[in-house]
Amino acid sequence: MLSVLGLLATACTSSGSEGDYTPKPKGYNRIDLPPHAYQPLAPGHPYTFQYSRYAKVLRDSSYLAQPHWINVYYPKLQANVQITYANIAGKPQLYTKLLEDARKLTSKHEIKATAIDENILKTPNGMRIAVFELQGEVPSQFQFYTTDSTKHFFRGALYFRTATANDSLAPVIDYVKKDIVQLLNTLKYQ
Repeated sequence: MLSVLGLLATACTSSGSEGDYTPKPKGYNRIDLPPHAYQPLAPGHPYTFQYSRYAKVLRDSSYLAQPHWINVYYPKLQANVQITYANIAGKPQLYTKLLEDARKLTSKHEIKATAIDENILKTPNGMRIAVFELQGEVPSQFQFYTTDSTKHFFRGALYFRTATANDSLAPVIDYVKKDIVQLLNTLKYQ
């Protein structure tokens, strides 16, 4: 006579040996994020801010790049915050074009976005910043621009160099968003 434990052991071993295999659901990668820590941007730009100690500031190498376009690149996260800057002093047509471009670049994501939330934030320095949070399988999940409307126009967008789905990247997106908020809260024009 088999005991209950013996019966369970027999049932467990026999079902596994028959080749009845059920695949496990796809798992998520474990993402260990470091604590937030910041450093000042090196001099040489018409703006300054604090950015993550875990990121590198790289000059934008695209053929369209202008002198003060940079990338705040997170090597371990494969994340990139592309930053563009323009001096708009005495150039009202350029100012209008940059505003239109900022909106167009965000609206291009409407095809894949499930939502685009726009907010105007006011920083401790008194700057007003237009922030766009994009949801869905979009290439850029967070975009922003700010301007004093007389001399400076500053725009940025978050991108990831990976094909991983945005729901899997959610913790990393939130992490980098906090760093971007720190960048914006400490942004000052020279």
